[in-house]
This record gives sequence, C-alpha cells and structure tokens, in this order.
Amino acid sequence: MEQQATDASAQATQGPHPQGATDATAAPAGTVPAAGTAPMPEPAPVGPATAAAGPGIPPRRRHLARDLTLIVVVVVALLAGMAAGGVAVYRALYGPSAFVQHYLSLLASGHAADALKVPGVAVDRSVLQAAGLPKNASEALLRQASLAQLTDIRIDGEKVTGEVTEVTASYRAGGYAGSTTFAIERNGQIGVIPTWRFARSPLAVIDLTVHGSMSFQVNGFHLDKRQVALAGAEVDPADPVPLLVFSPGLYAVRVDTAISYAAGVAVLSDAPLKNVPVQLQTQPTSKFVDVVQDRVNEFLTQCATQQVLQPTGCPFGYVVDNRIIPPPRWSLPQPPKITVVPKGEGWAVPPTEGVAHIVVDVVSIYDGSIRHVDQDVPFTMVATIDISPSGTASIRVSSPDGG
Repeated sequence: MEQQATDASAQATQGPHPQGATDATAAPAGTVPAAGTAPMPEPAPVGPATAAAGPGIPPRRRHLARDLTLIVVVVVALLAGMAAGGVAVYRALYGPSAFVQHYLSLLASGHAADALKVPGVAVDRSVLQAAGLPKNASEALLRQASLAQLTDIRIDGEKVTGEVTEVTASYRAGGYAGSTTFAIERNGQIGVIPTWRFARSPLAVIDLTVHGSMSFQVNGFHLDKRQVALAGAEVDPADPVPLLVFSPGLYAVRVDTAISYAAGVAVLSDAPLKNVPVQLQTQPTSKFVDVVQDRVNEFLTQCATQQVLQPTGCPFGYVVDNRIIPPPRWSLPQPPKITVVPKGEGWAVPPTEGVAHIVVDVVSIYDGSIRHVDQDVPFTMVATIDISPSGTASIRVSSPDGG
C-alpha cells in the first residue's frame, strides 16, 4: 500500500505530459513529495465490470446478503436434523416402541417375574372372563423355568389410533419366526418423560387337555393336573387345564412317564389374550406294556389252577353235556400277546386271542362210556386298566361279552 501511494504522488506532482515529451524531468525513484502536498486519488475506471454491478447495490452488500442466506439455510437444516434426531432418541428410549422392546428383552433374558411386573401385563379374573378366557387359568407357567428362547427381536413399526399406539415386533421364538402387535397407551409421566402400559395384556391362555396322563411337561418344566387345576386332587382327568402364558413365546408340551409318553406338540403364543386349545394323546410305554403283560399272564395262570370246567372270572372254559370224572386240568401253552391302547383317560387291552388246554374224562350219561378229552381251547380276552392317583395300575381281565 505504501508503494502505491508513492507512485500516485509522483504522478500528481508531474502533471500530464505533452504528447511526445520525455520523462527526463520526472523525480528520481524514491523522491518524497514536498510537505503539504497530498496525493490525488486515481479516478476509478469505468468499464463493463462496473456497469454490470447494477445501479445502487454495492458489491459488498450483495455478498453479505448471500452469506446470511446460506447461514439461515444451514441453521434450519441443523434444527431439522436435531428435531429428527430428537424424535429418534425419544422413540428409542422413551416411546411405545422402547416400552415393547423392554418387555421383550425381559422375556429374552428369562426375567419372567420382572416381565410380569411391566404395567398392563398382569390381569385379574374379570379381564380374562371379559376376553372369553377361562377365569381360573393357572399362573404356573409364568416363570423363568418354562420360558423358551426368544431371539432376533426387532420393532417393525408403530401405528397410532386415538389414544392407543399399536407396536408391531418380529422375533424368533425357539427357532420359529413370529410377529406380534401390542396395544400401548399412556400411563402418566415422570417429569417430562411419558410412561406407558399395555392397553391389552400380552398374556394368553393355553387350554391343555392331556389324555392318558395326569402329569406333563411344558418346555421341560414338570406339572401335574392336580397341582394346577382349580379342583385340585378331585380334578377329572378328562378336563382341560387352562394355563396362562406370555406372548410371544413357544411352549412345547410333552409327556414322559413310566406309564405313558407323547413326543409332544409345540405351540406358538403370538397374540395377546388369545385362547390356544391343545390336545395331546399319550401312548403306553413299552415298560408299561410289559408290566400289563406280566399281570395278565399271572391272572390267567391263576385261572388255570382252578379245577373246574368254567374257572371263575376267567375268559376261558369248557362245556360238556355229560358228567366228568374230576378234576379237569388246565394249562396255558399259548398265553395271549397283549397290546395296550388309550381308552378315555385310562387304558385298555383290546380283544386278544389266546389258547388254553384242558385234560378231562367225560362220562356219557346215556351209556356210561368214558371219553378222554385232551385238547386246546381257544379264547378271546379283553382288559381295562385304571391308574390310581398313586400311579399303580388296576387291571381287570374278562371276555369280550363281559363274562
């Protein structure tokens, strides 16, 4: 800047040069103008660049307006981003989706007692009855020991309908993919943070009927009808047992006792306050069939010890129209090979063939002749088997006609 001022002063002192004049009289380089002489500003050039600037708007003001506009746009974008981020944080930490995520996380980690304490989960009998569910449903399965694995939890979306927010979540329960929609409503607030509750309890009811066994397992947790039924020890074995369960959840029901077994059935509870009827028919174990076979053999062997033509209470006998020379002798060369099948809540041996053998002398009442009988006597037997509360079997053998 100082160099430019010196050059301008030099030009002002010299004045205009006539055409063709030389610069011999110009002040030497570095000469300082005399005191009191002020440098004259050089006139601004007028050209296309100046004309394009527009009338009455200085260039610096235009640049300032553009910068201010850019700043406003940036600030608005930042505020919009902060608002969107705030909504995302709210949903992730304090919204209905976070509430559902918390409940599902408790189930996934096996904290059944804590999940039951989540607002809106526990229900009273009137709620069950109003939903058309058995009001005497047992809470025996609302525990950690009966929970199956719950993984891959994901919140899929929210839908607001009036005062209720529907939150849909997907997951894998025990390896099975599922999806459940929960109804959530406001439950007050703590400071500025809202709190939530289930508008419809996520519990459901498995209405379980097990044929052929008083005891069963759910996800490996052992139960007995007499423990969970309202009637207790007086429960009818044929009556279904209603059991409250968490939704979502996979519940595998099976039977594995000394008497009966059932490979089981898996039930996915995926809807709040839903009734899920389950029928499970058991089959006799090979050990139980062997026990019944031994008891039947013992019974028939005892029948064979009776030295009469018609052993009392036994499925075989021999009929003659004449007299006999006592005593007749029975044996069992071919005991019946029995099978056991379900019959109502008990068991039965279906009609089964066997062979007894009799040796006896028959005296004709007409001429007194004696005929020696030594022959097989085919017969058919059936049996009913009742299991007492203590687990012992009571077997009644008879002929198909009830004799």
